[in-house]
Amino acid sequence: MQRNSTVPAWAGALAGLVSGGVALGVAQLVAGIVGPTTFPVVAVGDATVDLTPAPVKDFAIRTFGENDKAVLVGGVLVVLACVAALIGVVARGRVVVGYLGFAVFGVVGASAVVTRPDAGGLDVVPTVVGVVVGAWALGWLLRRAVRGDTGTAPAGTASGGAASGGAASGGAANGSGVKAAPQDGGGPEAVPGNGSGAETAPQDDSGQEAAPRSGGGLVAERPAVMRAGGEAPTFDRRRLLTGVAGGVVVAGVGAVLGQQLGGRQAVDAARTGVRLPRPATPAKALPAGADLRIGGLSPFVTPNKDFYRVDTALVVPQVDPSDWTLRIHGMVDRPVELTFADLLKLPLTEADVTLTCVSNEVGGPYVGNARWLGARMADVLRRAGLRSDADMLLSTSADGFTCGTPLDVVMDGRDALFAVAMNGEVLPVDHGFPVRQVVPGLYGYVSATKWVVDIKVTRFDRDEAYWTPRGWSARGPIKTQSRIDVPRAGGSLKAGATTIAGVAWAQHTGVDAVEVRVDRGQWRQARLAEVPGPDTWRQWAIDWTATPGEHTIEVRATDAAGRTQTDQLAPPAPDGATGWHAVTVQVA
Repeated sequence: MQRNSTVPAWAGALAGLVSGGVALGVAQLVAGIVGPTTFPVVAVGDATVDLTPAPVKDFAIRTFGENDKAVLVGGVLVVLACVAALIGVVARGRVVVGYLGFAVFGVVGASAVVTRPDAGGLDVVPTVVGVVVGAWALGWLLRRAVRGDTGTAPAGTASGGAASGGAASGGAANGSGVKAAPQDGGGPEAVPGNGSGAETAPQDDSGQEAAPRSGGGLVAERPAVMRAGGEAPTFDRRRLLTGVAGGVVVAGVGAVLGQQLGGRQAVDAARTGVRLPRPATPAKALPAGADLRIGGLSPFVTPNKDFYRVDTALVVPQVDPSDWTLRIHGMVDRPVELTFADLLKLPLTEADVTLTCVSNEVGGPYVGNARWLGARMADVLRRAGLRSDADMLLSTSADGFTCGTPLDVVMDGRDALFAVAMNGEVLPVDHGFPVRQVVPGLYGYVSATKWVVDIKVTRFDRDEAYWTPRGWSARGPIKTQSRIDVPRAGGSLKAGATTIAGVAWAQHTGVDAVEVRVDRGQWRQARLAEVPGPDTWRQWAIDWTATPGEHTIEVRATDAAGRTQTDQLAPPAPDGATGWHAVTVQVA
C-alpha cells in the first residue's frame, strides 16, 4: 500500500519507534516465562561483550565503571530505536518493507540467543513472538494514521455517487437509453446503449461536464483518486497518537511484567528464607585500631551496598537455592554433586578477605573488604579425590562465565571459600547468591566466580577460561598496591595541619609498610592500622603541615615479603596495574 504522500515522515518514525517498543516489551514478557537470558536485547548484549576486543572492554570499565553494562544495554536500545524509527519512515511507502525490517531484527536476535552456551530449543520464542507482534503493530499504526483508508472504489458507483443522467449503480441504462460503464482506474465513461449516438457527459466533483471528444463526442474526465464514499485519504494525527498511546502501554506493561516474571521476586523471597548456620570456625575479632575512623577514609569493612561489582552478567542471574547444585568433576576419582542444603551442612569458616578486580587502575575503586562465611574449597575438593597432575579449577557460573583458578593456591591452607554470606547476611544476589568463590591473593577474574555451579578439575594446558583468550594472564596473583583516599585528587585544603590517609593491600602476603612523600621530597613512614591477618587491606595515615600552593602527594607500600611496589606505570592488562598513586591538591 502506498503511503508516502499521506503519512508524514515524523509519523512514520513514531510508528516504527513505538512498534519496536511493543516488540521488545512483548519479548521481555515472554522471556520472563521462558527465562530472562532469552530476552533478545540481553542476548545481543552478551554477544557484544563476548566479541568486544579486550582494549575496548578495558576502556568501558575505566570510563563507565560499574555502569558499563547499563551503558551497553542502553547503547543496544538506542541503536534498535534508531533502526525501528527508520523502518517506520520507509514503511510509509510499502508496509511490507517494514515487515522485512522486523524480520531482520528477528534473525539477529535469534542468532544471538541460540549461540549462547546454555541455549535451549524454546529460547527463540521470545524473539519470534516479539517480532511478529511488533510487525503487526507497525501495520496497525500506519493504517490508523490514514483517514478513509478502506480500499479503492470507482467514483460514479452507488458507493461513490450516481453518474449524471441518473445512471444506477452497476451501469444500468438511464432514461435516454445511455448506460454508464466504469472505466479502468475508477473514472466513469458514458457508453451509448440504444444506437441513437447520444452520450451522457459525466460530471466531476464540481459538477462540471467532461471535455468534448474530438469529432463531437465527449470524453469522460478522470477525477482525482478517490476512496470509498468519495473521501480522499488524509493523515489523521489524532488516530495515530491514540494508537501510539496504546502501543506505549503495551510495551511498558510487557517490560514490567517480564521483569517480575524473570524471577527476581521469587529469588529474593528464597534468599530471605535462608537461615545461616553458625560458623564452625569463626573469624578472629577485629583488633582495636583496625579502623582509624578518619573522615573520607575507606572503612575497614566495606558495606555490601558499597562493594564494587564487576562481572560479565548483563542480567544478574536469578538462581533459586532449592534448584542450585555444585558439580565437581574432571580430573577426580569421585565426581561430587552438592545441593545448597548439603553445603550448609558442612563445617563453615568465617574469614575477612579483601577482593580486588584486575581492571582496577592505580588508585582505582574496584577493591573492597568483607567478612565472608562459607565452606572451605579445599575440604570440598578433597571429597572428589584430586589427581596429582591437575593444576587448574575451571569454574562456571550460572550465566556461563568461566574462570580458571590455580589449584595449588586453593589447596595451600588459605581461607579459599565457597561463600554463602557476606558481612553477616546471606549473599546479595548481585554478589553471587546463593554461592560464590572467594580466594585470597588472586584477582577476581581468576578466583571470584559468582553464582558458581560447576567446577572442572583440569590443567592450564588443556582448558582456557573466559578472559585468557582475550589477552589476560592465565594466573592472576595480586600485586602490592596502595591508594590515597584523603585528600581527594583536585581537592582544596586550608593551610596548616592536616591528615593524609588511605588503604594498601597485598592479599595473603600482608602489608608491612606504607610511605608517603609530597612534591618529590623525602619518603616518610605512615602509621598503620591493625589487621586481623594478611588477607585484608590495611588503613594508613600520616600527618602533614600543608603550605599554600599546589602540591602532589604520592604513596607506595611494601609487603611482608619485602617487595616495594614499583613506580613503573602499567595498565591493568594483562595481569594488573602497577605504579604509585598520586593526587594533586590546592592549599590556600
